[in-house]
Amino acid sequence: MKLVAGNSNRALSEAIAAYLNLPLTKSVVRRFADMEVFVEIQENVRGEDVFVIQSTSYPANDHLMELLIIVDALKRASARRITAVLPYFGYARQDRKPGPRAPISAKLVANLITTAGVDRVLTLDLHAGQIQGFFDIPTDNLFAAPVLTRDIEQHYDNNNTMIVSPDVGGVVRARAIAKRINADLAIVDKRRERAGESEVMNIIGDVKGRSCILVDDIVDSAGTLCNAAEALLKQGATDVSAYVTHGVLSGGAVARVSASQLKELVITDSIQATEAVRVAHNIRTVTIAPLIGEAMRRTAEERSVSSLFD
Repeated sequence: MKLVAGNSNRALSEAIAAYLNLPLTKSVVRRFADMEVFVEIQENVRGEDVFVIQSTSYPANDHLMELLIIVDALKRASARRITAVLPYFGYARQDRKPGPRAPISAKLVANLITTAGVDRVLTLDLHAGQIQGFFDIPTDNLFAAPVLTRDIEQHYDNNNTMIVSPDVGGVVRARAIAKRINADLAIVDKRRERAGESEVMNIIGDVKGRSCILVDDIVDSAGTLCNAAEALLKQGATDVSAYVTHGVLSGGAVARVSASQLKELVITDSIQATEAVRVAHNIRTVTIAPLIGEAMRRTAEERSVSSLFD
């Protein structure tokens, strides 16, 4: 079993390696002067079971090309099996045609990864579960729910906690966490006027006097979460926090969260935190390295991955 890390999230790669008690394979992933990606694997990987750890986060295109070129280098070095470990799968929100003459970019990226020579994919909390079907190779979609649930139980009183889905599309995800901690569920009815902007219309459920926790898979501009927090507080919630798997937090999102009425935003380290995220007073990070590391170990040993969530 060999671990190869790209440049997208070195800290997570090192944490996974520490969990597995394995060194990262020596490799060079750098840029030429014209920004072309160059990869050199500096250890023998012939006949090895190789795991490439790379989130396709910002800058998504650069990190995706790094992944493809690393895979090509491993394939030409005669690796026995190559598993792409994608803690965050970029382009996942482009999983359907929202209008005429629009691409389905998630399917295109799946084709690129498969054609590059990946034998199987290991990812975390896909924006839409059906993206697994975009791949013609085995794909395991891990769930961050056990990690988030454990943290909620450590920091919140379950007797007064209410899990809230920030939109109708996230109800299944929110319900799964509510069921794990035996909490009630509420839903924010949101109508989006245009891309990147959201407007909260109504709260489905009685949140008065409750400590509310918003649950989602991706926080990008953070407009939805901040608007939802404001609406919940207006409906009588005592405080509002948010638990989100992937902290994209682009543009002015961190400043928006810091200035919002959110008590705290908890994200995982599937995407490497920026300095702004690290110093924000109400943003906290929990690690998913043990979860991904254990899934990788079970994959290498041909054991069940789904039993991690039983």
